[in-house]
Amino acid sequence: MHHHPAKVANRGASSNMHLLRSLTVWFLILLGAIANGGLREAVLLPRLGTLPAFVLSGALLALVILGVTLASIGWLRIHRASSALKTGAFWLLLTLGFEFGFGHFIQGKPWPVLLEAYTFQEGNVWPLVLVVTLFAPLIAWRIRGGSPS
Repeated sequence: MHHHPAKVANRGASSNMHLLRSLTVWFLILLGAIANGGLREAVLLPRLGTLPAFVLSGALLALVILGVTLASIGWLRIHRASSALKTGAFWLLLTLGFEFGFGHFIQGKPWPVLLEAYTFQEGNVWPLVLVVTLFAPLIAWRIRGGSPS
């Protein structure tokens, strides 16, 4: 099958633009996550204690992720469920890379300490937040009228 060179080049530019847009939205989510962490440390933990603070913080972060995704899903120009899932997988990889890279190499946390966030101890619902991160583009796409494909 022969593809016209202009169409192939255009598809590549479109793919690069989607990647840039996905990265931009993820960065907005990251800013929301940082603000959420600040709220948890400064307000929720001292007032509520560990278990309620971590559960509430995780729920708030999941809502931030869904809210940012819903607000930007049109701008992301996702037209298929597969594209939504690819975007969510990209965000998940970025998030894990940031968490482990920043946590270990910048903050100097040992690997076992970083892995504690994945155990649900003391109300830490971080693994559920990661599931929301993966599926947020698909959920937002469906809410905005995308049909199953």
